[in-house]
Amino acid sequence: MRVHFIAIGGSIMHNLAIALAKKGYMVSGSDDHIYEPSRTNLANEGLLPEPGWDPAHITADIDAVVLGMHAKADNPELLKAKELGVRIYSYPEFIYEQTMDKTRVVIGGSHGKTTITSIIMHVLKSIGRDFDYLVGAKLDEFEYMVRLTKDAPLMIIEGDEYLASPIDQRPKFHLYRPHIALISGIAWDHVNVFPTFENYVTQFRLFIKSIEPKGTLVYNKEDKRLQELVLEDQSKINKHGYRTPEYTINKGITYMHTHLGDIPLQVFGRHNLSNIAAAFTVCEWLGVEREAFYEAIKQFKGASRRLEYVASNNDSVVYQDFAHTPTKLKASIHALKEQFPGKALVAIIELHTYSSLNKAYLNEYMDTMQEAEYPAVFINQEGLKQKNAEAISEDALKKAFNQPNLIYFNSIDGMKQYLVEMDPAGKNLLFMSSGNYGGVNLVNFADKFLYK
Repeated sequence: MRVHFIAIGGSIMHNLAIALAKKGYMVSGSDDHIYEPSRTNLANEGLLPEPGWDPAHITADIDAVVLGMHAKADNPELLKAKELGVRIYSYPEFIYEQTMDKTRVVIGGSHGKTTITSIIMHVLKSIGRDFDYLVGAKLDEFEYMVRLTKDAPLMIIEGDEYLASPIDQRPKFHLYRPHIALISGIAWDHVNVFPTFENYVTQFRLFIKSIEPKGTLVYNKEDKRLQELVLEDQSKINKHGYRTPEYTINKGITYMHTHLGDIPLQVFGRHNLSNIAAAFTVCEWLGVEREAFYEAIKQFKGASRRLEYVASNNDSVVYQDFAHTPTKLKASIHALKEQFPGKALVAIIELHTYSSLNKAYLNEYMDTMQEAEYPAVFINQEGLKQKNAEAISEDALKKAFNQPNLIYFNSIDGMKQYLVEMDPAGKNLLFMSSGNYGGVNLVNFADKFLYK
C-alpha cells in the first residue's frame, strides 16, 4: 500500500509515517517546514522530504493521503488528490481503519491524557502484553510515539478533542470508536474552536456515544460535570467510575495506600494519583492483575514534560510541566507545594495556546496561582503575532489571575534577568508551558537560577 502524508512534519504525523514504513508500506510525505525532532526522526528512517508543496507528489497510484492539521484547505497537493479521487484521511480516521480488528482503548479528557496513556503502556509492557499505541509525548521506554503492527490485538490511543484536519472539523476522539474509553475530566479548552463551555462539553457527550455497543466507559467520579454527563447518557455500555486513592508523603516520597499496603511512587501530586487510579481501572478491564499493576507502577517515572525534573542543587529543585490550562496550572502548582511544603515556589507559566491568549478566556485563570509565592507569566511576542492575538498588558494579567504580585515577561531576556537576580535559597522553580519558551534550553535557565 502506498500512502502520502501532507504535512508529514507534525508530531503524530511523522511518527505515524514511520510506523507505516516499519509495517512495510510505501510512504512519502511533504511539508513546508520540518523542525526537530521530526527532522532527525524522518531522516533516520529515510523519509525526510525536500521542503515545499508540489502537486507532482500526488499520482493516481497513491492508495491514501493522510492530511495533517498544519496544511491549509487550499494546499496544492490536497487539491490534486481531490482531483484524482485519491482517498483522503485525517490521521485519526486512518488509525481507526488500521485498527478495526483490534480492541481499541481511547484515553480522553481535558487533562492527564498523556500520563494515563503512558501508565497503561508502561504496565502492559512490564507484563509482556503485545499492543499497538498512539501517545502524545515521547516516552523513555518506547522508541516512537506510534506503533502499528499487523498482529498486536490491542491498540492504546491518546484521544485528543481538537479538530481532525483542515477539511474534517470533527474532534479526533470522535473517530476512534473505542471498546474501552476513559474520560479524566472536563475543563474548558480550545476556545478558538469551542466558543462556549457547553459546546465543549457536547464533544464529550458525543465521545461517549461513539463507544462500541457493550463497550466500557471509565470516568472520573470526582468531576461533577462529567458525573452529570454519565448519568444522562442512555447508551448500552458499562460505566465504571474511579476516585483519587488515599496517599501520604514521607521524606519527599509519595506513598499510595492500597489493600496490599503502601506503594512508593516516583511521581507525585494529587492529579497524578488520580491518573494512576484511572490507568488502574482501565488495566483491570484489560485483565491485568492488581498485584502486577502495583509492582509496575513503582517503576513509572512519568511522561516527558509532565512534572519532569530538570535540575537541582543542595537546596532547590527545578521542574517543568506541560500545564497550560487553568486546571492543569493550579494542579501542578499545588503538587509542588504539597511535595515540598517548606519551600517557596517560583512559578512561570507561558501563555502559548489560542485559548490562553484569548482575552475572553483569561479570567478562567483567576486564582490558579495563589499558592505560588512568586507567580510570573511569559508571553512570546512572536507567537502573539503568529496567532494574530491582541497584546495583553501586565495590568490585565494581574486582574485576570487575581494576583497583584504577578510578574510579566514579554521577552526571554527579561525572564533570564529575573532568574539571574533571584536568590534561590529556600525556593523551587516550576516552568509551565505547552510551548517551548521561544526555544530556550530550560536546563541552562535552571542553572542561572540555581547557581550564581
